[in-house]
Amino acid sequence: MATDYKTLRKNTGFSISKTALKTENATRQALHNLPIPARPKVDAADVVVPEGYVVEPVMVGLSFPTDVTFSDDGTIFVSEGGSSWPTRPYMPARVIVRHPSGETESIAMNIQAGPRGITWRDGELYMALKGGYHMQVVKYNLSTGELKVLIDQLPSGGWHEPGGPIFGPDGLMYFGNGSVTQQGVALPAGFTVDLAKHPFAYDVPGQDVTLTGNNVRSRDPRLPYPFMIETGAFKPFGIPAKKGEVIKGELFCNSAVWRSRPDGTDVELLAWGIRNPFGMALNEAGELYVADNDFEEKGERAIANDPDRIWHIRKAREPFGSVKEPDWYGFPDICGDGLPVNHEKHLPSRGKAAELLIENPPKWAGPAVFLEQPHSCMCRMDFSRSDAFGFKGELFVAEWGSLAPLNSPHPEDLTHGFRVIRVDVEKGTAEPFMHNRKMGPASTYGSGGIERPVSCKFSPDGKSLYVLDFGVATVTPGNMMALAHTGVLWKITRKEDNNG
Repeated sequence: MATDYKTLRKNTGFSISKTALKTENATRQALHNLPIPARPKVDAADVVVPEGYVVEPVMVGLSFPTDVTFSDDGTIFVSEGGSSWPTRPYMPARVIVRHPSGETESIAMNIQAGPRGITWRDGELYMALKGGYHMQVVKYNLSTGELKVLIDQLPSGGWHEPGGPIFGPDGLMYFGNGSVTQQGVALPAGFTVDLAKHPFAYDVPGQDVTLTGNNVRSRDPRLPYPFMIETGAFKPFGIPAKKGEVIKGELFCNSAVWRSRPDGTDVELLAWGIRNPFGMALNEAGELYVADNDFEEKGERAIANDPDRIWHIRKAREPFGSVKEPDWYGFPDICGDGLPVNHEKHLPSRGKAAELLIENPPKWAGPAVFLEQPHSCMCRMDFSRSDAFGFKGELFVAEWGSLAPLNSPHPEDLTHGFRVIRVDVEKGTAEPFMHNRKMGPASTYGSGGIERPVSCKFSPDGKSLYVLDFGVATVTPGNMMALAHTGVLWKITRKEDNNG
């Protein structure tokens, strides 16, 4: 089966166009009567930020934006992920470029999914791309239009996202790759999202692991009649595990974080067992922190009350090239609080309770430096590095927000997330920094405030915090649907710097 998996890998193709766009560029004002029924109003007055700060919309009408970065001259780049999850209507993957003059153009891409992370460095855009049976790290030269694939071997094809790429003070490139599975075993919960497109996708560990032989029994959605099938950890759907079976660890695994040289060579695995390392940030001292999202309380391996978390990746302290064994942060058997998934605290009120998948697992690398409410969905983040903005050394984190009632039956989870927080990673505490006057997404009560923050990045001078708002995503107990043209880029500055 591993051979089948590898033969399905294909190189990403790009068609680059710098097409001028007619976008809604907001300038320090509320926007009303937008031609978007799902989000007809964007109004900074409905957004709460601390006293002494001001928030304003910069761009509206974005479609499924995932990250933002800046060149030294102030050009803004926003990645739009395209319709690789349930969306309406279908939208292509691309990068929106907004020049200091206000001129806007796009870099279009003919790839299956699209850019998830984007970083500008020395005239080139470094991007993490999701699509097919693997994720890629690429760079695109803005002057020549040349695209180069740097890394093309990271197993994907399922639920979770690439992290990074970002660059540290050491000049090295850091990036991550989320788990293929939602709960540690390939299951039919996301059939149309992953299993139908990638039936041979599975998780790959970063170290040798011995399996308990616990399999998950589920229906087989590939068949036209009810049929039950068993699936094991680190296996494609429908392949059971055997007790005592050893799965070899690989450098190119998933649920993991790496570093390499900027050209993608000398890749070094720092950590694995991180369910969804979508948010990554390095402080000025070069300490690496990674956000991680919790398990879900639904389906055939349901896990309750698992907190979102931020991990300190301590292996990043070690000299480049010296890491012999990566650290393990718990996925698929340990929750963010360090308790096993079958602990009584994590027994679900719906779905089938989880069993342990790994026998005699590696030493757990926790605890987390910060635990957040379950289903807050912490995403991309950045450290404040400027006294002019304030809170220097604190970590600002975008929280996309809950998918309850889809992923949790608890009413209290409905409003978790939907904000930006600032975290003191030394104390393990956090305070809200940006949120609506009423918690939750603005569309649920007709406000012009924020929907789902997906990324936050400081400007090159450190004086402004840009918050990328993914837009409207409707949720029911049975599905989620993201709506195009509803994303917004917000800008937060201190009042004395608002004219800068």
